Amino acid sequence: MTRPPAILRFAPSPNGRLHLGHAFSALLNVRFAEHLGGVCRLRIEDIDPVRSKPHLTEAILADLTWLGLDYPRPIRHQSRHMDEYRSALARLVALGLAYPCFCSRADIRSRATAFDPDGAPLYPGTCRHRDPREAAARRERGDPHTWRLSMAHALPRAREERALGYIAFGDEGESWVPVDPAPWGDAVIARRDVPTSYHLSVVHDDAVEGVTHVVRGADLEAATAIHVLLQRLLGLPTPRYHHHRLIQDADGRKLAKSRGSTSLAELRAAGIGAAEIRLWCREV
Repeated sequence: MTRPPAILRFAPSPNGRLHLGHAFSALLNVRFAEHLGGVCRLRIEDIDPVRSKPHLTEAILADLTWLGLDYPRPIRHQSRHMDEYRSALARLVALGLAYPCFCSRADIRSRATAFDPDGAPLYPGTCRHRDPREAAARRERGDPHTWRLSMAHALPRAREERALGYIAFGDEGESWVPVDPAPWGDAVIARRDVPTSYHLSVVHDDAVEGVTHVVRGADLEAATAIHVLLQRLLGLPTPRYHHHRLIQDADGRKLAKSRGSTSLAELRAAGIGAAEIRLWCREV
């Protein structure tokens, strides 16, 4: 059976300037796309209405152009597809797999007794068994709420056909990786301010864009368990995944916008050329 053409994607969020870690990931995506005889697309993951800024989207495009990268058009901007995410959420709600949660972060921190794979306080299930009539009344009057995936209902349904997992790929071939989403607990699949979350929007977009291979940082490897689960629940294909190592600073910490890691724009202003960055990313 012939595989479909390989489609990859580089998907930055416009909440800060790109740094060397982003350059490494973007160029690695292109390298894999070329090796697989496919194409790499660009996606702007801008569901955050507060942190995502139009001028940062323009900066991303400028940085990638400077690196010599060009992407097929149109470029998908998540903020323009909220109705699609709303529909995906509605499917999970209709299946009885999601419920509204009215807890604040402070509520969760004060009641949590464990942590999820990202190190955040694990949701203790406060709203899991809330009376549906009470929950509906609170939503009706506009009480802020998220939507959470009911892991107790989702896992049995997802495992009816076969075990959960994905195919990992890399320079040395492919292998099967089993996953267990249970440690994530009842993960948020729609935020208070938008009808989606990173988890929900990314699996929806990968399916819509026909993504066959996902190349992203090792910091997202644990989250792949939630993504595989959502793909199974929504009847979406599971791409192959490659989680690459993270670029670190002199202190051994991964580069991050939140820590003010040196941006590509700053490197460019210091006289470092795109060819030098491209060579460094291949040799690092």
